[in-house]
Amino acid sequence: MSKRDYYDTLGVNRDASDDDIKKAYRKLAMKHHPDRNPDSKEAEDKFKEVKEAYEILSDGQKRAAYDQFGHAGVDPNAAGARGGQGFGDFADAFSDIFGDIFGGRGGGGRSNVYRGADLRYNMEISLEEAARGCEKQIRIPSHENCDVCHGSGAKPGTQPKTCPTCGGHGQVRVSQGFFSIQQTCPTCHGSGKQITDPCHKCHGAGQVKTHKTLNVKIPPGVDEGDRIRLSGEGEAGQNGGPAGDLYVVTHIKAHPVFQRDGMDLHCEMPISFATAALGGEVEIPTLDGLAKVKIAAETQSGRQYRLRGKGIKSVRGSDYGDLLCHVVVETPINLTERQKELLREFEAISQGDTAMHNPRAKSFMDKLKDFFG
Repeated sequence: MSKRDYYDTLGVNRDASDDDIKKAYRKLAMKHHPDRNPDSKEAEDKFKEVKEAYEILSDGQKRAAYDQFGHAGVDPNAAGARGGQGFGDFADAFSDIFGDIFGGRGGGGRSNVYRGADLRYNMEISLEEAARGCEKQIRIPSHENCDVCHGSGAKPGTQPKTCPTCGGHGQVRVSQGFFSIQQTCPTCHGSGKQITDPCHKCHGAGQVKTHKTLNVKIPPGVDEGDRIRLSGEGEAGQNGGPAGDLYVVTHIKAHPVFQRDGMDLHCEMPISFATAALGGEVEIPTLDGLAKVKIAAETQSGRQYRLRGKGIKSVRGSDYGDLLCHVVVETPINLTERQKELLREFEAISQGDTAMHNPRAKSFMDKLKDFFG
């Protein structure tokens, strides 16, 4: 079976640079590596094909011979095949891939520098604070440089020594056959230094646990579960790496009057039997104070009145939501004898024309009659 063109195998043009060829190889090798595709004969064959193509095209002499004579120019059994000098490039590229697959850090001479982890802080605020915005102080655990060793980790009067295993690089190369694999130094764990006489306060860590107070600005309009990022206020990095971020997650306390739905607010508006029947004006609370609502005559429970612009401001704009008031007609309690007498009289008068005075009740009774035949 004839071999595929090496350029086609890597998916690059014939004028591709060495860097483009290396990038294409790394991408395909990681995709088809047997460790990522166990029990896949197809992936194994593809990996071998990609590897062979890179061995040829990463070597200047072999590539020139391939460009001129094709596969015959690089066949070791064929006359005129040239010996390669690109094996080192292949091993370096493959060691980078091997490190990516198994979690190593590529790049010779670099110590393991890690960014600190991100942290989360749950903050509970009131609905009013969420609507108007506010500023809060929080106290969180932190790490700071030890005031005894000033962050070196070594006992005062001494200095950390260069790690004898890695020579201060933080990583070592381990040869396995013709592969050269870069790993974190087992002696210094990536720091490049070795502390023989650690500080008595931080025990060689260079940092001590403490607490810090931060001011957090809550913008108007934040909702349940919104996150506010404080850059660089997370966990400290390792070996000089940057600190992570702190995410403040807002949680809104339940409100005794209002329920929130996005930018809108909802509330119940109890009105008396007489106000519902005759109409009138009632006062209701808003986040800005009291507001008056005109109740139309013959208002039923469940009717909704909308007060525009009395809701929550958009956290990403200048728009405001609405306040929706849901009418609840309240049944009077603790009636006096006189009130009961008037209600009985009212009920007796109303019985004369139920269809006119209680249309919903009549409709309900008609439906019952139809249901039961």
